[in-house]
Amino acid sequence: MLRITPYAAGREYRIKLEGCLCGPWVAELGACWIGAAIEQPGRRIRVELADVCYVDYQGRELMTLMYRAGVHFTATGFVMPQIVREISTSVHRGR
Repeated sequence: MLRITPYAAGREYRIKLEGCLCGPWVAELGACWIGAAIEQPGRRIRVELADVCYVDYQGRELMTLMYRAGVHFTATGFVMPQIVREISTSVHRGR
């Protein structure tokens, strides 16, 4: 299960995630992100990952797509910052 909480914060549009980014929740996050990009043009989108406990392959693929589109991620702990670093490295290496 994944809780998705979108909200505007100054010049940013933030999407806070809580739970596991896997299965059908990946499509839900994708829809939320696309909706935010359409409804909030010009605002930077930031995804808060502090309360995410697991990301499956499809979740990583979506995060990579979002990163390439300019989405910023905020991550804490041990696992999520490493996933964000891996995504960033793969994108900058052209993968």
